[in-house]
Amino acid sequence: MESHDVEELREVLNVVSDKIPGLLRGLRDVLYSKESAENMAESVGTFYKKLVESGIPKEDALEMARGYMINLRDIMGSKGINIGDFTRHHDDKEGDES
Repeated sequence: MESHDVEELREVLNVVSDKIPGLLRGLRDVLYSKESAENMAESVGTFYKKLVESGIPKEDALEMARGYMINLRDIMGSKGINIGDFTRHHDDKEGDES
């Protein structure tokens, strides 16, 4: 019975390894497409404009708008995942901060 479980796990992992790269490429394309950029620019612009209209000083509104634009690449990079080529980076050297 244990051999059967191992074979099932192998099949699941094969499916996952086949599907995940395509899903990540699709996610990247959605996040970094021209349409996505236009939507983000419009959203950030509207956010900034509404902040200023509500009395927030322009400098503060600009800083808040910058914070509103969370960059997935930065988030994924902090987790060691390069969304550009979908490879995981591991730093095995102790004390290396690069």
